[in-house]
Amino acid sequence: MSPQPPAQPRLHCTAEADGRITFDLVPGHRERARLALVLRPGKGRPETTRHLLDLEPHGADGHARAVLQARTVLEEGRWDAYLLSAADTDGEQPRQPGAERQRLRPGLRDLRRLVDGGLRDRPAPVAVRVPYATKDGFFAIRAWLRPAHAEAGSIDIAHGAMTVHARLHGAELTDEAAVRLRLRGSRDTLLGFRPVADGRDFAFTAAFDELVGASGGGHRVWDAFLQPAAGAPLVRIGRLLDDVADRKRVWVYPRTTVEGAAVCPYYTVDNDLAVEVASG
Repeated sequence: MSPQPPAQPRLHCTAEADGRITFDLVPGHRERARLALVLRPGKGRPETTRHLLDLEPHGADGHARAVLQARTVLEEGRWDAYLLSAADTDGEQPRQPGAERQRLRPGLRDLRRLVDGGLRDRPAPVAVRVPYATKDGFFAIRAWLRPAHAEAGSIDIAHGAMTVHARLHGAELTDEAAVRLRLRGSRDTLLGFRPVADGRDFAFTAAFDELVGASGGGHRVWDAFLQPAAGAPLVRIGRLLDDVADRKRVWVYPRTTVEGAAVCPYYTVDNDLAVEVASG
C-alpha cells in the first residue's frame, strides 16, 4: 500500500480590531520554519519588501503559530504568504530568493472583529489589513496605509443624484470642509460639493447632471475626495474598514440615465469611491 502524500499546509488566521493577526499553520513543521509576507510588486518589477515571522509549535494538534503585531507597518498593497524553511532564510532575506518557498492556501479566516470597523475612530495614519483568498486560491492580505481616510457608508440614489454618508478618520473635519470629485486623468477638473457635517460624520449630495455636463462626453470617471479644511490635502473617500478585501464586483449600484448618459457610482479595485459616466 503506497504511503499517503503529506497534507498540503493551510494557513488559518484570526484578525483583531487593532490590526493584530494570529496565524496558525496546519499541519505544522517539525523543523523550524518561518512565515514570509511578501509585498506583491508591480508588473515587471522585482520583490523588494517582506516581513518574516517565526512559526512556533502551538498546542498538541501539530499547529505552528506566528503573530503579526499591530505595530508592524505593512505598506499599502497586497501581501502574499509563503512558508520558508529555516535552511532557506538568513536574517531577514531568503538566501535564494524564490527557492524552496511554498505559497500557502487559506484555511479558516476569523474576521468577525473587522465587520464593524467603520464605527471605531482610527488615529493617523489609518492602517487597515484584511486577509483574503486570491482568485487562484492562495492566502493574501490586502493592506491600506493612509495619512487619513473618509469611510463611505450608505449611498442613496434617487431623483438623479447620489447622497453619500461617510465618517472621517485620522483628521479633523472643519467648517471649511468640502467634497471634491476629480475627473480622472485631470488634476484641474474638480467639482465641489458642500458636506453636511456632524462631528466626524458627514454627508454630501452630487447631482448627476453636473457630472455629465462636466465630463465632456465619452467614458469618464470621477474620483471622490474630502478636503477636511481649506487648503488641506485631499483625503480619499472609500470603504476599507470592514472584512471585504475586494468589493468592486460585490457592492454594485444601479445605473441612472441622465441626459443620454449612464451614471453609476462604484468602488475601484482599491475600494475607493468613484462615479462612472458613459455617454454616446
